[in-house]
Amino acid sequence: MKPSGYYTSGEFAKMAHITIRTIRYYDKANILKPSYVNDSGARFYTDADFAKLSQILLLKYLGFSLDEIRSMTIGDLDRSMLRNSLKLQLKLVKDRMEQMELVASAIEDTTHALEKDAPIDWNQMLDLIHLTNMENTLKSQYENSSNISARINLHALYSTNKQGWFPWIYEHCHITSGMQVLELGCGSGALWKENCDKLPTDTHIILNDISEGMLRDTKRELSMDNLTFHAFDCHEIPYEDETFDLVIANHVLFYCDDLPKVLSEVRRVLKNGGTFICSTYGSKHMKEITTLVQSFNNSIILSADKLYEKFGLGNGADLLTPYFSSVKREIYNDELIVDNAEPLIEYILSCHGNQNQYLLDRYKDFRTYVERKTKKGFHITKYSGMFICTK
Repeated sequence: MKPSGYYTSGEFAKMAHITIRTIRYYDKANILKPSYVNDSGARFYTDADFAKLSQILLLKYLGFSLDEIRSMTIGDLDRSMLRNSLKLQLKLVKDRMEQMELVASAIEDTTHALEKDAPIDWNQMLDLIHLTNMENTLKSQYENSSNISARINLHALYSTNKQGWFPWIYEHCHITSGMQVLELGCGSGALWKENCDKLPTDTHIILNDISEGMLRDTKRELSMDNLTFHAFDCHEIPYEDETFDLVIANHVLFYCDDLPKVLSEVRRVLKNGGTFICSTYGSKHMKEITTLVQSFNNSIILSADKLYEKFGLGNGADLLTPYFSSVKREIYNDELIVDNAEPLIEYILSCHGNQNQYLLDRYKDFRTYVERKTKKGFHITKYSGMFICTK
């Protein structure tokens, strides 16, 4: 007998207008497992499974391989994770639409040029060729957005410091009327989303990220008149000397290949007396999460790079001092007490490590393990802060 609230493989396939063979293939490939298998081996699916199947079919339509989809959808049967994932998919679709509009425009312009026997802009056609090969860019954008969302969500839900990280950063910016501000590596724009009501209306802020896709996402969510969006590599800041009163780099500098070059550029574009605020973390930051995953499987490495060794709370002052007249360190006093497994798992899956290699096939076991660890509250050390530098 079929359990209440479950669909047979045939019913499930019919709902999605695909074949039972496809359903079986996704099961075998560990992309979509049934929620229930009875003693005779019959497979049954739920509405939550259907939501995940819809996600899989959408990502397949957008051009991702099954291996990519498998890594991008692990754990999405958790409701909070699925909700966040659906929001990111919507961004992904909108980005695809914008890019295809650019393709259509390039084709129309070239067609008009041919009809009028006018010179053809072959550079535009070359851009068209590049635009039609978008899968890698979209996948990178999807993963970056997902990772940022997961990290912000964990801190927002379980930080014991009630002020919050972004209000704390903003408080130290001391933004006043008429200032020219540049944020390097703005990511999702969370600093401004959380503090938009505090901004003087005549302050001009340039939000930068190296990813044009990330900036498009951020621009959709931030429609303030005093914001400008500019994609560029912070190793070469395309502004005149002494342009800005304030430059911000929130958890950015440890990703830079040539840190001295970036710091020289920041100093160059800062006005005399201007302020550079850059945040980072230290070796003790979130160390309990590493202990947690390695207790489950000691082969897991959440990050191959110890970013705090490149630019952290321990060595940051020495790295900044050659470029600024004064450097002051501020520590953000906080810890996490996590009593729900889902946001913690989402955070772990967002890390730049090898965890998916070991967790994809044992996700349910890992979830049970994390649920047990968080049942009475899981304490996580936070050791992060900022340097306030004056030119």
